[in-house]
Amino acid sequence: MPKCNYYREHPKFYVSIDCIIFGFSRGKLNLLLLKRNFEPSKGQWSLMGGFVQKDESTDNAAKRILRELTGLDDVYMEQVGAFGEIDRDPGERVVSIAYYALINIDDHDEQSVQSHNASWTDISALPELIFDHREMVDRARNMMKQKASVEPIGFNLLPELFTLTRLQTLYEAIYGETMDKRNFRKRVADMAFIEETGIIDKTGSKRGARLYRVNSDLYRKTGKFKI
Repeated sequence: MPKCNYYREHPKFYVSIDCIIFGFSRGKLNLLLLKRNFEPSKGQWSLMGGFVQKDESTDNAAKRILRELTGLDDVYMEQVGAFGEIDRDPGERVVSIAYYALINIDDHDEQSVQSHNASWTDISALPELIFDHREMVDRARNMMKQKASVEPIGFNLLPELFTLTRLQTLYEAIYGETMDKRNFRKRVADMAFIEETGIIDKTGSKRGARLYRVNSDLYRKTGKFKI
């Protein structure tokens, strides 16, 4: 089929992906940042990104970029939106589609992260980021906060087994505020899909703490969630 002149008459520019990758460690919400070893903005901090290739959708490009950095597949991701200010990238005209991802830090490939000159940074102490990356982060975090209050997406940041203390600390980190322990545990008790395993974690104390897990099948049946 011959090419339509309609497309030739319009400008062409790049489409990129930027990944806002959240993790949870030592009671803090963290962001995976890259210290760039290439131009433009060499030596500055940025999100992990790349260009969409001819043979892939934006969703598949985001999954590829995340896998190249973390070594992980089947990760929770959500599109944040498009960022297309004319001068947002000093190199070329680039429209970026941002995605945020939630991963368990214990699962990622540390060697792959180090090879990309990347590291985890406390979300409350971020360095200056290039271009409009800080705007992407802020928008992604607001989206995550809103969705985490009505769907159990926060559990993607935890290992399979977790204590209620760790769960509460996670949601305090997501919301950026302290939560009443008694009320928090009452809400958790009302959600049958958060199951006690009968296993005791004694890494924090001799008495230990009960370990819980998420029953995804039960959640899909009930759909009840509110933290």
